[in-house]
Amino acid sequence: MTYKELSEVRQTLRVDWYRCPTRPGLLRELSRRSDAQGWFQAGGHLALFIFTGSLVFYFWSREIWLAMLLALFCHGTVTTFFRGVAPHELGHGTVFKTKWLNKFFMYLFSLIGWWDHFDYASSHTYHHRYTLHPEGDREVLLPIEPTLASTFMLQLFTVNLLSSPRRILSGGGLISRVLVTAMSAAGVDPPEHEWVRALHLDQPEEHHNSILWSRILLLFHGSVLVIAIVTGLWVLPLIFSVSVFIGNWLGYFVGLPQHCGLRDHTSDFRKNTRSMKLNPLFDFLYWRMGWHIEHHMFAGVPCYNLEKLYKEVAHDMPEPRTLIGAWKEMRETWRRQKIDPDYQYDTPLPPTATNVRDDAPEKPLEASIGELAPAGLQERS
Repeated sequence: MTYKELSEVRQTLRVDWYRCPTRPGLLRELSRRSDAQGWFQAGGHLALFIFTGSLVFYFWSREIWLAMLLALFCHGTVTTFFRGVAPHELGHGTVFKTKWLNKFFMYLFSLIGWWDHFDYASSHTYHHRYTLHPEGDREVLLPIEPTLASTFMLQLFTVNLLSSPRRILSGGGLISRVLVTAMSAAGVDPPEHEWVRALHLDQPEEHHNSILWSRILLLFHGSVLVIAIVTGLWVLPLIFSVSVFIGNWLGYFVGLPQHCGLRDHTSDFRKNTRSMKLNPLFDFLYWRMGWHIEHHMFAGVPCYNLEKLYKEVAHDMPEPRTLIGAWKEMRETWRRQKIDPDYQYDTPLPPTATNVRDDAPEKPLEASIGELAPAGLQERS
């Protein structure tokens, strides 16, 4: 894909999305951002990181190795969501009412999580505008195998440095991409995924920012390593630099069902996206993204209001899956796809649902994706 092709996508591809009708004033009410809710979500996640990291340090300092490994597993499970999930919602700018707090926590979580939020902002803008239309969205390409292979599971429950199923970057893949991006201005020809290369060509300013950010990531994590060598506190890289690649199991199990096995080339989010009801802890760590249809349909609504949104439009929505139900559905779909590659699961809708679109133009609040889009991709009326 070339820059010309991506620019043409923006000019020629328009998806007439179906969005559930809502009562007057509802979206405005649910789109209000709250610093208190933001602190609970972002501050609470950071507090969990500090708590589990402190446990790792404590048991390491006391040489209680089994307890340290258990604490490190818990710490990794918490930190996994610093990679992509936490910066995702903060990147939409909908978590805090105070704008600089969104930026502060996005940079902080991205720093610890080795996450490039500049490339991601470009990619995810396309993903929201053209969800599962491959001409304009290559962040997610179907089909995706919901693998439970033993070697991969072993890495997810220990250290994930080798395997890299789609959209779940391994540690080795993520770090090598940071290295390549950091050196790209020095004449290195990066062997990047064609989608990333297309984004760089399409949004050169964001590519420039991505290069600078990659160098900051290397400087930060390199400094942690140097401090560890000088002080003998070799546990510090485990807490701050490696933990995001440890215990990735939960991130994989709750993250893969978003679109896996569903329909592409459809204008109905209820058919290409999957919502799940999660227990309170998983829901919190996943930043309420189990409510994924609702997020795609009205991306300007803060994550902590998505369940309220679902309850308002439940008559027009499919029943949310359980986590186990979603995985059974994906695995059965994958088995059928191996026999019939064209098969895609068609999510059933309730009898009360409709698919009649309003002929009126979309209102800005309905189509909003918050403050996600970089300057070069912002739509102007």
